[in-house]
Parts: sequence; C-alpha cells; structure tokens
Amino acid sequence: MNEKLEKLNQEIVKTEAKLRRAKDKEKMLEHQMKLLTRKERTHRLCTRGAMLESYFTHPESVTDEQISRILKCLFHRSGTKELMEQILGENQQQGYNETTEELLR
Repeated sequence: MNEKLEKLNQEIVKTEAKLRRAKDKEKMLEHQMKLLTRKERTHRLCTRGAMLESYFTHPESVTDEQISRILKCLFHRSGTKELMEQILGENQQQGYNETTEELLR
C-alpha cells in the first residue's frame, strides 16, 4: 500500500513540475506575442508617419497640433468618409475586420 501511495505522490510531483514548465512556456510565448505586436505597430506607425511627411515640403516646420488639425479636416470630409468605407468594404472581403469608426478615430 505504501509503495502505491509513494508512486502516486511521485507522479503528482512530476505532473506539478510539468504543469509549472508549461505555464512558464505559456508566459514566455505570450510575452513574445506582445513584443511582436508592439514591433509591428511601431513599424506601421513609422511607415505611415513617413507617408504623411512625404506630402510636406518642410515637415519639421509643422507642429503635431497642426498635423492633427489637417487630418481632422481631411477625415471629416464626405469624400474621405466614402473612400474609407469603400476601402474597408474591400478589406472585409479580403478578411480584415476593422470598422469605419475604428479607422476614423
């Protein structure tokens, strides 16, 4: 009887150690996913910021507040909203899931 109990206790210890390793691996993978997501976002922001700056002859002379005003003006025009809806419609057909409101925020 003691041998069976000892074997079961050993099995519990082994299983708990395996569970701890699995949880540690899960945490590591979640951290890697967050890091990749952050890197992708940073790359996207830099790329799109560069696209925006390419429309200014002297981008360093325009303030962040002025850029925000320009973008608000452009994105509140009806033609821009229609274009955004068209683009989002095309993206939804291709499997993207952003809504117009998310893009216009």
